[in-house]
Amino acid sequence: MYEPSKTLASIGLALVTAAAWAQPRADEGKMEYDAHCAICHGATGSGNGEMRRWLTKAPSDLTTLSKRYGGAFPNQLVWEVIDGRTSLDLGLHGSREMPVWGQRYRQEAFAQAGTAAQPEWYVRNRIVALLDYLSRIQAK
Repeated sequence: MYEPSKTLASIGLALVTAAAWAQPRADEGKMEYDAHCAICHGATGSGNGEMRRWLTKAPSDLTTLSKRYGGAFPNQLVWEVIDGRTSLDLGLHGSREMPVWGQRYRQEAFAQAGTAAQPEWYVRNRIVALLDYLSRIQAK
């Protein structure tokens, strides 16, 4: 039997669901950057963050990475600097004033999910999101 109220409710639910799926995903890389990187590297990535004055070496201008590396964004290098767990601290970022984000993300994974955590997956996703964002803010 046809019931207009149930039909309208079903259509309404379908429209709300479709609208939710149509919304753009949050920019995870930008959110990560704003939460953890902007304090040193600045809101735009140019190296002028609030913590700059207290650091031994000024933070890098992250908007010129591609330019400094021959026009290609240096994914592997930036990954290694952000992760930091395999760094020999060769001065690529000055002193190791930059946190070892790979270790911090790993700790976050365990804090959020306990023994069920897949920490390397969590670390990877956070760093990939940052790499994506940083590659998009490169100066033209």
